[in-house]
Formats: sequence, C-alpha cells, structure tokens
Amino acid sequence: MPADAAADAVDPYPVPDIDDVDLVGVLRAVADPARLSIVRVLADGEPHSKGYDVWGLDIQKSTLSHHFKTLREAGLTRTIVTGRTHAIQLRRAELDKRFPGLIEALVRE
Repeated sequence: MPADAAADAVDPYPVPDIDDVDLVGVLRAVADPARLSIVRVLADGEPHSKGYDVWGLDIQKSTLSHHFKTLREAGLTRTIVTGRTHAIQLRRAELDKRFPGLIEALVRE
C-alpha cells in the first residue's frame, strides 16, 4: 500500500479524542460487571490479546466483542492490530490525565 493510501485509510477501530471523552460515558461503560473486570485486567496499561480464552469470563465470544466495542467507543480502550492479531489496551495515561484517580478507584476491590 502506498504511503498516501495508508495515510488515507480509515481506522477500523476508531477511538474518540480524549477531550471528547466524558465521565458519564466512562462510568456507563464500566457499570457492567464484565466490562469492569476487563478494565481491571487492562489497568496495567499493557496491550492484552482479544482472544476469548484469555479473559476468564463466562460469556459468549460475541458478547465479549460487544464489551470491547463499548469500552472503545466510550474512550477507555484502543484496539491495536498487528497483522492478524488484535490486542486491546487501556488508554491509561490519557485517562489518568483527564480523570485523575478514576482508574485507580475502579481497580480497587
């Protein structure tokens, strides 16, 4: 793919600009116990495989995909694509800057 085509390609997993992420949307996204569990795993800030067997949740693959999408659209996560591999990562540094202490409070049990 030429450099111009790569620059014009649409991101298949867009995330909102961090300035557009609002607290109500974030809290709505983590109100679901499964999504809160995902955020707790992702709290280390590292990318994690989106593979179904990694998460230990008793839900269908399609439901897990829906949870990933909800978290991404709320601005909590980003999807990283490397070839055919997909990983999910919490936007930890950006979220800590925008909402100081929020992620830390969410990961406490």
